[in-house]
Amino acid sequence: MSRVLAAIEQFLGSAGFARAPWLAVAFGGGIAAWFALPTAWDWTAFLALCLGIALAAWALLPVDGAWPFLRRALVVVPLIAGAGCVTIWAKSALTGAPPIARPQVAMIAARVLVREEQPARERVRLVVATRDPATGRAIRARINLPQASDAPMIAPGARIRLKARLMPPAQPMLPGAYDFARTAWFSGLAATGSAIGPVEVLDAGDGGGRLAAFRAWLGNHVRAQLGGAEGGIAAAFASGDRGGIPESDAQAMRDSGLAHLLSISGLHVSAVIGAAYLLALRLLALFPWLALRVRLPILAAAAGALAGIGYTVLTGAEVPTVRSCVGALLVLLALALGREALSLRMLAAAAFIVLLFWPESIVGPSFQLSFTAVLAIIALSGAAPVRRFLAPREEGWAARLTRHLAMLLLTGVVIEIALMPIGLYHFHRAGAYGALANVIAIPLTTLVVMPLEALALLLDLGGAGAPAWWLAGKALTVLLGLAHWVASRPGAVTVMPGMSGGSFALFIAGGLWLALWSGRVRLLGLIPAAIGALSLATLRPPDIFVSGDGRHVGITGVAEGELLVLRESRSDFVRENMTEMAGMDGTVRQLSTWPGARCNRDFCSVSLPRGGREWHLLIALGQDAVPERSLAAACALADIVIADRRLPRSCRPRWLKADRALLARTGGLAIDLADGEIATVARTQGQHGWWREGR
Repeated sequence: MSRVLAAIEQFLGSAGFARAPWLAVAFGGGIAAWFALPTAWDWTAFLALCLGIALAAWALLPVDGAWPFLRRALVVVPLIAGAGCVTIWAKSALTGAPPIARPQVAMIAARVLVREEQPARERVRLVVATRDPATGRAIRARINLPQASDAPMIAPGARIRLKARLMPPAQPMLPGAYDFARTAWFSGLAATGSAIGPVEVLDAGDGGGRLAAFRAWLGNHVRAQLGGAEGGIAAAFASGDRGGIPESDAQAMRDSGLAHLLSISGLHVSAVIGAAYLLALRLLALFPWLALRVRLPILAAAAGALAGIGYTVLTGAEVPTVRSCVGALLVLLALALGREALSLRMLAAAAFIVLLFWPESIVGPSFQLSFTAVLAIIALSGAAPVRRFLAPREEGWAARLTRHLAMLLLTGVVIEIALMPIGLYHFHRAGAYGALANVIAIPLTTLVVMPLEALALLLDLGGAGAPAWWLAGKALTVLLGLAHWVASRPGAVTVMPGMSGGSFALFIAGGLWLALWSGRVRLLGLIPAAIGALSLATLRPPDIFVSGDGRHVGITGVAEGELLVLRESRSDFVRENMTEMAGMDGTVRQLSTWPGARCNRDFCSVSLPRGGREWHLLIALGQDAVPERSLAAACALADIVIADRRLPRSCRPRWLKADRALLARTGGLAIDLADGEIATVARTQGQHGWWREGR
């Protein structure tokens, strides 16, 4: 045992062990453990395990012993992981909003809290404070209001009365699909829905204050200067309002790897802070008496900090923007103190601050994408070959420019590789040419579009902003053209079926090991990453998808790139969930038109060869009453019966009866016939507050 401990101690001492990054990882690991473990007993056991390891290390390893690194790690890391678990558990208990019990249509009186205009979707989205019509409980609800029913007086602070259809926040339609119920739980939303008919304004509000009114005015002003998608993107840069961006353009930005430009995050905040820092530094240097008495970098850093905080507040202070602002402020602090601006310690501090206040963000793609991108940049810039490549040398400007362009392209490729598993896990698709597109799009956005937009807004004070708006519009047209061109290239988008949590964890573990260690030992991180990549290469979609209400069924593997669906749905949400989880590009075909299916007004019967045998499916299509004896006979001949209603006990298929009674307990299903496995939504939810059995 002593030899093992000595070997571990030697490894920790020689492999570049940095405490701060690993402490942030431990804190995040404790939060992730709370999400992954299903019950309160499991969370308690995790805390007991963390405390037990820390106490055992404290008692058994002496303070002045031969293993100082190991003792410190075994005492501190478990305690920090336990603190992460306690943090998210406490926030869930204190801020979680229980959803309404069932869908309902009711006349409600409400106070408008937030107004978000979405002209591209011809609607306005309101967040209102009201009461649950069924119980009288005070709740917050998100309601979509058609533009035809909108009025200028429906502003933050206004009291309104309307008829609305209210729904509990949507749970995942299928295992591994987007969990809006979890997002709503931490956002304080107990219901979502849409307005029916006109809205009566009982009392005009104050518009949410001067800041909210100015933000709304700014977004409308920008869209008035630039029409179409260009105006929508310009408004997003200026006020954080993305409601004016058409879905086709937003999808092109996602497929080309440029979607991060539409969300106010690190790139935009850094551009504003960097511009303010450099401008303040140059202007202050014009005053010699000031430069001789005060350290100008400190004053410039203060100016940049004020600009960053102001921009964050102006654009709505959403969590990704706040996270980026915190990281940028830490960079400014490092510059003011003469320290290294980008370091693992700085990134760890930013991650810890964000996770302390928004621990739920760790399971969202925004946190993972932004911190992974910065971590990849820091790890790459700290690698010895890269430092040698970028080291100063005697050379002409052309060679120096070529080196920096090559480094920019390499950085883009590394970031793209690092982010691809996250994109595939959350969105089941990833852009293949994002690195190349970003080499053009990032400089175009930060050096051309945003400065031109700022200049145009400044000139608008004197009514002379039209030329700058014209130039900004042309630059945005180039940006959109680039996105559509890249997205339309063959092989531009990689689509895959839903990745398992285990494979995703392998990628995360391998990436953290590669980034946080130094020397050759970091290459060991390639092993779990390679195993994760191998699991992706062997990934195949489940054979059958069943939505939680039983109304929507998808069958894969019957034709190349084609998904059979029970019903044609007018909802993009249903179609996108089915095709994304199947790893397809959206091509669907109604089951009744497939030659291998026999359908009448009540049922569809399908035979699928899988796993060396023939599987017989019976899927309910209508709602009419069926003679019980006939139904029982049909069920006896089927392996699987799927229905959006309760079936009698006499219906006994050979393997699975997925009717409303079962689906109310399990949620959506993903069925793998070859392996005989059934994945359920309920299995991924546990006893977390946002999951309600029977909804």
